[in-house]
Amino acid sequence: MSTWHTSYNHTLRASYLGYVSQAIVNIFVPLLFLTFQSEYSIPLGQITSLVTVNFVVQLLVDLISARFVDKTGYRIPVVAANLFITAGLAGLAVLPELLPSPYVGILLSVFLYAIGGGLMEVLISPIVEACPTERKEAAMSLLHSFYCWGCVLVIAVSTAFFALFGTGNWRVLAVLWALVPAGNAVYFSGVPINQLVEDGKGMSFRELFRMPLFWIFALFMVCAGAAEQSMSQWASAFAESGLHISKAAGDLAGPCFFAVLMGTARALYAKLSDRIHLPAAMLFCGALGVVCYLTAALSPNPVLSLIGCGVCGFSVGILWPGTFSLAAKACPRGGTAMFALFALAGDLGCSGGPTLVGTVSGFFGDRLETGLLAAAIFPALLLVALLLYRMQAARCTAKAKAAVR
Repeated sequence: MSTWHTSYNHTLRASYLGYVSQAIVNIFVPLLFLTFQSEYSIPLGQITSLVTVNFVVQLLVDLISARFVDKTGYRIPVVAANLFITAGLAGLAVLPELLPSPYVGILLSVFLYAIGGGLMEVLISPIVEACPTERKEAAMSLLHSFYCWGCVLVIAVSTAFFALFGTGNWRVLAVLWALVPAGNAVYFSGVPINQLVEDGKGMSFRELFRMPLFWIFALFMVCAGAAEQSMSQWASAFAESGLHISKAAGDLAGPCFFAVLMGTARALYAKLSDRIHLPAAMLFCGALGVVCYLTAALSPNPVLSLIGCGVCGFSVGILWPGTFSLAAKACPRGGTAMFALFALAGDLGCSGGPTLVGTVSGFFGDRLETGLLAAAIFPALLLVALLLYRMQAARCTAKAKAAVR
């Protein structure tokens, strides 16, 4: 397929839009849960299952795509990912009315955009890593910041749209959001895209599994995903029930504030990456994450608790993209298989972290403070993983020096 853009800056911009589309996938439909419940009389249990379906499908796509993406190249699947997201978002506007069961229509739409979301998560990072940029860590961190800005954009625009035109017009907004991945599918079809490794030269699953560093990086991803989503998913509910502030204020002080600071951390690191040692920065952020969770859970002052929730977004900001950057340097032949497995590990953390918070909170009488206190284990485990990384990296360096002698 020929390209009409010759600059890799267009590849980066298309990738940024890809993460905005990923944010639409994960944020937009949850904003409509109460609308679905009231408009279609769908039980809360079935609505909750939409989150599960989205998560499970993305996990399966993470795993399956690793086996074919290096063979097909990145362009075809990344264009397909945008088209799947487009079909799922547009399907929300029509399928519930066309099919006998509105729930089945919504479920089918979620299934379609989850396929696209899973592909996008696997593809965008290696596409950016393969671009001939000088500051790889900066490019990766800036890329992931666009997911954060996308989350803020979806919440802000959707809230404004509903205030102006009413929630009854949500189908129009679904179609408008579908235009983002639709346009990006066209964009991606014409930008230059390199392979991270040539077909057949990337590491196999077996080779990756034999590397101690791979498992350390996988632990990074689980902890990064869990530390991020444990706070992000429960911040609004914690602000409302635990700190007794209004729902609207809880949304702004919770997930929105969290996303803004997470995006700020990633953009800031992208600007200063040539002056900052990445492992040291991640060590600092892991320690800050522990402090934030403890502050949010234990502080008797509601303002300090809210600050802990928000600053937690800053503390987790560089952990996910930072892991990708460290792994790409340590395992240059890792290829798409490595990125796909890391996406799988990150998604497991994204699911397991909030589940732990909810389970522990329920066990202690729905006290979210206790659940958040338990979630402090994730940034703490990340600190352990970073120490293991330093030990393993030092061991590899010693072996390399001995081999030269």
